Amino acid sequence: MPPMLDLRDVRKTYPNGTDALKGVSLRIEQGEILALLGPNGAGKTTLISIICGISTMTAGSVEVGGHDVATDFRAARQLIGIVPQELSLDPFARVGNCLRLSRGLFGLPRGDSTIEGILKKLSLWDKRDNRVHELSGGMKRRVLIGKALAHEPKVLFLDEPTAGVDVELRKDMWRTVRDLKEQGTTIILTTHYIDEAEAIADRVGVISNGEILLVEETEALMHRMGRKEMIIELQEPVDEIPESLSAYGLRRGRNNRSLVYSYVSMAGKRPGITSLLTDISAAGFVLRDVQTRQSSLEDIFVDLLRDAA
Repeated sequence: MPPMLDLRDVRKTYPNGTDALKGVSLRIEQGEILALLGPNGAGKTTLISIICGISTMTAGSVEVGGHDVATDFRAARQLIGIVPQELSLDPFARVGNCLRLSRGLFGLPRGDSTIEGILKKLSLWDKRDNRVHELSGGMKRRVLIGKALAHEPKVLFLDEPTAGVDVELRKDMWRTVRDLKEQGTTIILTTHYIDEAEAIADRVGVISNGEILLVEETEALMHRMGRKEMIIELQEPVDEIPESLSAYGLRRGRNNRSLVYSYVSMAGKRPGITSLLTDISAAGFVLRDVQTRQSSLEDIFVDLLRDAA
């Protein structure tokens, strides 16, 4: 079965010579949630704009559902919904009409039952006759999501969808995303809330300086690159880590009153911890407390960017 999105060696060079994308290749399967992570200026929005036909690529090819975005644009764009970062809405339009207009732009009938279902799912049904300018920022964000879903797309782009919105809307958003995935919708997400990506994405892609650094299943990435830390708090501050503990690669922690030991957890085992604690005591340190911390996707992301710099 062909992928829902198939990008091959996509490049974007601006007239001033700036390379925004440097040969991006990516395959995304139907019903998959991909979190695309990267710092500002990494090329995320440029890549999304090319897939959605908002911007043209300098070289390469993009297919959506088997339709080439350059030679079969209408068919490709029909499959795509996009929730942009900006709140680009007519302030005087009524909420329900915003969604109906979106359907009409794609040549679809009114679909009142479909519109009603979307509005109810986004907790907007009681606001359907309100004008956009009467809504809060969070409610306006919901309208943007509703517009993106109005023509029942097979691929949904969420470009920082929860930036600046309340916690309740973020929860509603992720419930909606999970429902859409169950219905077979392919979702590409960019977000600065990396904990959300870790919780919801099937795979994670990291882009930096116009290049894809990696694309990997979230769980496999966490297992491969994830680390654990043991923070050993001491009764007295540490002026210098003794030579007898050098093999453990310890570093001094906050206020020099703790030792930090980083390790990779394999199959639930904690390599070297028993001997470490024994050797710390033998070195004359008195333990006050021991804590463990597992690295998050954000830690891995930061490490990847640091290595790529």
